[in-house]
Amino acid sequence: MKVVQIQIERLQSNLDLPLPQYMTEKAAGMDICAAVDTDQTIQPGERAMIPTGLSISIPDGYEAEIRPRSGLAFKHGITLINAPGTIDADYRGEIKILLVNLGKSPFIIKRGDRIAQMIFHQVCRATWSLSQGLDITGRGEGGFGHTG
Repeated sequence: MKVVQIQIERLQSNLDLPLPQYMTEKAAGMDICAAVDTDQTIQPGERAMIPTGLSISIPDGYEAEIRPRSGLAFKHGITLINAPGTIDADYRGEIKILLVNLGKSPFIIKRGDRIAQMIFHQVCRATWSLSQGLDITGRGEGGFGHTG
């Protein structure tokens, strides 16, 4: 397993909260906590930008993905608007989590609630090679449920 050193800065709004952490020995994602000052209610169908009180410096060639927490999604319909969200290596602002309530009931976010998870990946940059035609495959243009 590859380990990447990430610099992290706690903003003044987050000094009392834990750093993102793996909750089990083999977890892929680190849970991230909400750094809200007061309880924040997200009504059904509503979106919210939740602060984390954290900024990070990711090495060149890597990104951090922000993903929903499966328990919140299943139990309450709370997920990310832009799942997965991407934090680029050159971003230095506060990480904010873009949540949406797809459930039927209001959902309350409290300070310190685990609201998302962060996973690090190596990035592969692409260049374009303009072509007049593409190679033929068995699938061809089939998509959107074409296999049944």
